[in-house]
Amino acid sequence: MRTRRSRAVSLLVTSVVLTGFLIPGADAQPEGGEGLSGGPEAVAVVEPAVAEPAAVDLDEIPAEPPVRPRPPAERELFGADCETVIEGSQVTAACQNAYPETDLLRLHVECDRWWDVDADSAAVALPPAGRIELTSRCWKEVRSAWVTHQRP
Repeated sequence: MRTRRSRAVSLLVTSVVLTGFLIPGADAQPEGGEGLSGGPEAVAVVEPAVAEPAAVDLDEIPAEPPVRPRPPAERELFGADCETVIEGSQVTAACQNAYPETDLLRLHVECDRWWDVDADSAAVALPPAGRIELTSRCWKEVRSAWVTHQRP
């Protein structure tokens, strides 16, 4: 089988490169102090670096108290229950306050048409055990409506 000239050149270049990597290792000195250039009978023994196993002394770790999760917050007794009904362009929110604090309610209406003005009502105070009905409207269709609560 006849070799190509390019294959022969690549083998020659590869051998020169590998020889260049090996020559610096030939001059390495062992821990004793003498180099390996002393004679033909000198043999280089290279020991792989052995890493010490990682050891953790448990006495050196600072003792910390375990972190306790916060207890869940008690349910807040505030905010009237509201039922919102949309009928065409009219919105009605019927609210009842079953809690011992006064609740300030606002009805917000978002209209569907870009030219129709959205409406936000003024705050209305709803005393404990009180009931109220809030109404608002759009000129055309209603996109959404909701009630917000605020403490006085």
